[in-house]
Amino acid sequence: MHLITDTRPGCDPLGVLRAALAAARSADATPDLVVQVRVEDDMTDRDAYELTARAVAECAANQVGCLVNDRLHVALATGAAGAHVGALDLPVDAARRVLGPAAILGATARDPATGRAAVAAGATYLGVGPCYATGTKTGLPDPIGPAGLAAVAAAVDVPVIAIAGVTVDRVPELLAAGAHGVAVVGAIAAAADPGRATAELLAALRRRPATQTGASR
Repeated sequence: MHLITDTRPGCDPLGVLRAALAAARSADATPDLVVQVRVEDDMTDRDAYELTARAVAECAANQVGCLVNDRLHVALATGAAGAHVGALDLPVDAARRVLGPAAILGATARDPATGRAAVAAGATYLGVGPCYATGTKTGLPDPIGPAGLAAVAAAVDVPVIAIAGVTVDRVPELLAAGAHGVAVVGAIAAAADPGRATAELLAALRRRPATQTGASR
C-alpha cells in the first residue's frame, strides 16, 4: 500500500505518517507499506525538502520505503528510495536518467499504451487511475474504474497500484482487476483514526485472491 501525504491546509502529514507507521508495525505489515511524499504546487522547495527529510527519517526508522512525487531533486537531496512522476512532470526516461538505475520510479498511466510506454522508458511500477472520483486532487480526468485498471494491468509486467477514491470496501474489486496494491490519501488522512484506517486497508490487501500473487509495493 502506498500512503500519499496530504499537505493541504489544515492537514497534518507527519502526524498521519506516524500513526500509519505505528499501525503497520503493530500488524507486522511494514513490508507492505510505502510512503509517497506529495506536496502542494505552491510549497517552496525548502519546505518540501524539510518535510520530505523528516518523512524519509521516519520511514527509515521503520524500514519503510519513501518516495517523492514530482520533485526529483528533493528525492535526491533527501536520500529517498525513488520518485513518482505524473503526466505533466519530466518524461519517464528523463526521470530515470536523473535518479539513476537503482531508484524506484513510478509513473502515472490510465490506458495500456501509456503504461507500456512508461515501463519501456524505465518505470518500475505504475500508478493507475483515477479509478474512482476523488476530492483530494483537482483537475483529474474521468474515472476509469476497475475495468480500466484491468486493461492496464494486463498490458504490463510491473506492479500496478490503483489510485483515487480507494476505500477498504473497494480493495477487493481492485485486487480482482489486477492491482498489486493501492495508493491512498483521504482514506487515511481524513479518517478519524488514521492508524486504524491504515490497519484496515493493510488487512484488506492481505486478503487478496489466492490466485493473485505479488507484493503491494
